[in-house]
Amino acid sequence: MSDRPAFAEILASVAEVEGWMTDDQARRLHDRAIELGPGARIVEIGSFRGRSLIVLAHSAADGVEIVSIDPHAGNDRGPQEIVADQDRGDDDHTVYRTNLEAAGVLERIVHIRKMSDAALDDVDGEIDLLYIDGAHRFGPARADIVDWGARVGGGGTMLIHDSFSSIGVTLALLTSMFASGEWRYLGRAGSMAEYCREHLGAGERLLNAVRQVSQLPWFVRNVVIKVLLTARLFPLTRLLGHRSRDWPY
Repeated sequence: MSDRPAFAEILASVAEVEGWMTDDQARRLHDRAIELGPGARIVEIGSFRGRSLIVLAHSAADGVEIVSIDPHAGNDRGPQEIVADQDRGDDDHTVYRTNLEAAGVLERIVHIRKMSDAALDDVDGEIDLLYIDGAHRFGPARADIVDWGARVGGGGTMLIHDSFSSIGVTLALLTSMFASGEWRYLGRAGSMAEYCREHLGAGERLLNAVRQVSQLPWFVRNVVIKVLLTARLFPLTRLLGHRSRDWPY
């Protein structure tokens, strides 16, 4: 946008929008989006009610295409929500549009209301910034990483939410990214892992794998916290530094 708001204003604009995104994660989305110039493309898989999408839309320059892929089927909205519920999905879709309109970004968004695997043919060409926050089960998560990740051009960015937090997403990373010679791991903001599309030599691949493996103790901690929260053993989660009753993200 020609007169983009400051990051603090962007955060304030999504303060009341439901979703799972920390301030640090919003900052990472913002920082990657502002690097893009006209003609670039952002694709977000899993928009829910628009929280992260609003950050991307406010941060990106005019002329950056922004694609939102979310079936709004009423499932995969949060922890343990697997079964589709069309009424719930339609409600999400209505709130999503209302939130985008209130933020003044509705007209910037191309929304594809399909499952991500069915939407591959709806986006032509390369992606510059891919943000994956779709279904967290192993199969769909891995398909998003592999199939949509293949569409990211050289030097492009892939951000993956619930990395080293969700069991399904972490297994998907383990089987697709840890030994990859095409993606450099750049770190994480909470559970939002960042990768850059570039070719890695043998030594770089090994170091890249080690850097990701080093995140597994944090993953184990998060799994333990989720078990304790499910068992309603809230005081024990404080011993692990978790003070919220939400699952860690």
